[in-house]
Amino acid sequence: QVKLVESGGGLVQPGGSLKLSCVASGSFFSVNSMGWYRRTPGKQPERVATISSDGETNYADSVKGRFTVARDTADNTVSLAMTDLKPEDTAVYTCQAFITRDAGRPKVSYWGQGTQVNVSA
Repeated sequence: QVKLVESGGGLVQPGGSLKLSCVASGSFFSVNSMGWYRRTPGKQPERVATISSDGETNYADSVKGRFTVARDTADNTVSLAMTDLKPEDTAVYTCQAFITRDAGRPKVSYWGQGTQVNVSA
């Protein structure tokens, strides 16, 4: 069984920093792209940042210059370092990964449970 487990959410003041982490565990052949999404009540889910298996990154315009996504392919982890946090960054942040369970099989999208980030004074 493949699982993605996030950690690192919490409450932070505006201008502060937080780092989220996500680890993929279980039995699988390979982890392809990984990334972070966030959702806020009443808004469409937003793709925050993604990183490919060869390290290519993409960011939402709203977080460029403030957030950094990184991964450790040896440990199957992805992190999101968030700086200069704003109240509008408040959301549930969820880790996503495309994982190939067995060689030659198509990759499948997996999601974590999500971790709450609150930015408030």
